[in-house]
Amino acid sequence: MKHLSEADLANIEAAVRAAEARTSGEIYCVVTPASSHYAEVPIAWAAAIALLSPAILLAAGVHVSIPEFFSTWSADMVSEAIEMSVRRALIGTIALQAALFLVTALIVELPPVHRALTPGRLKRHRVRRRAAEQFLAKNLQQTRERTGVLIYVSLDERMAELIADEGVAGHVEPHIWDQAMAALSEGLKRGDPAQGFGAAVGLCGEVLAAHFPAKPGDNPNELPDAVVMLPRP
Repeated sequence: MKHLSEADLANIEAAVRAAEARTSGEIYCVVTPASSHYAEVPIAWAAAIALLSPAILLAAGVHVSIPEFFSTWSADMVSEAIEMSVRRALIGTIALQAALFLVTALIVELPPVHRALTPGRLKRHRVRRRAAEQFLAKNLQQTRERTGVLIYVSLDERMAELIADEGVAGHVEPHIWDQAMAALSEGLKRGDPAQGFGAAVGLCGEVLAAHFPAKPGDNPNELPDAVVMLPRP
């Protein structure tokens, strides 16, 4: 995923400023490299693969063998032979499980593999959760007319989230934002988040201007226009 250059950030800031000139609404853009480190993913995959080790052994034709015995063997000798065979099989299975767990965890920790094996639903949940956290942390709910709109982008996941404050949500149906989010998502999929951001900001500005037009002489800029860059979690 292409990251945002200084020129990209300047262009997005200019787009926000131009959009807000026509509306009393506020557009606030936040970008993060990722919304979570998804530490549980390597562990989950490693545990799942390790649990398959008995099936792997069976598929490979490994089985517990008991030495042949003759009539001269006592019952204690037979019992001891069975116990030894089962113990060896269990030790081998445990060793294989430990090895599979370690190797799988190390492989899934590799960034490309980690991204590919992280479930999409988990990514979406984390992106939405962190977007909501940023909405509150940046005080978007404290604009004068409750007309703040957060556009949140998570680059590694190539996902975006839009949250509108109650002043906007009470007048604009959620599906109205679909076109803006589609433009942003398309830019993320193409690896061009700057272009997607610019298109989304412009479309959001049109929606806000239609419902909350700027008031001549009374249109304060309540939130910064610059893109906020968050650190990786």
